[in-house]
Amino acid sequence: MDDEDGYFGEAVAATYDESSADMFEPGIVNPAVDFLEELAAGGRALELGVGTGRIALPLARRGVPVHGIDLSRAMVARLRAKPGGDAIGVTIGDFATAKVDGTFSVAYLVFNTIMNLTTQDAQVECFRNVAAHLEPGGCFVIEVGVPELRRLPPGQNVVPFHTSATRWAFDVYDTATQAMSSNYVEVVDGRGSYRSIPFRYVWPAELDLMARIAGLRLRERWAGWAREPFTGESDRHVSVWEKPAD
Repeated sequence: MDDEDGYFGEAVAATYDESSADMFEPGIVNPAVDFLEELAAGGRALELGVGTGRIALPLARRGVPVHGIDLSRAMVARLRAKPGGDAIGVTIGDFATAKVDGTFSVAYLVFNTIMNLTTQDAQVECFRNVAAHLEPGGCFVIEVGVPELRRLPPGQNVVPFHTSATRWAFDVYDTATQAMSSNYVEVVDGRGSYRSIPFRYVWPAELDLMARIAGLRLRERWAGWAREPFTGESDRHVSVWEKPAD
């Protein structure tokens, strides 16, 4: 794996769309695109962690100009190879600090990608970076899971999320630091492989405070893209913070 690509180098990029195939289903993608198109309101959109274009491409097909930021050249190469991929501008870099020309009506981070920033400082800097790119009245949208700590009995720090005869996947939590990792074990032709990706889980209230530090304010929070009510039982949230128009 190319170090410049972080944890999403060629080995991951080559099979990313297939391994995440359920997230590419129209029933998953279309509500997110509907939501973001509405917030863009005819303006430009900035996707942090644009990847292979799961959201950027259909949003661009709606007529929304999209620019992406991503650290992984391998993932962006997959985006470029798709129909319409060449029309999406991409800045290679860390989305917590990378700068893009112009301003945007909406910026967004989907599919838990805020957690790829593995320190609180980096997550705060991400909010500040987004605020600097938003036009007055613009919005920052994050889709991220609620930490599943309720599934951890005393003395346990592992939550499995996939088990089969040839593949096992599990999250490991450190509740003292909010560090976590997603771990994958796979057996192919009798040979095993192991991959681990670090994350930092983050709470909704913590994100709200990060937004306030960056000069943004919470506008709305939902349990999903169809604006389902967010409750104590929700396993994820779609939150929108707004840059004051004044």
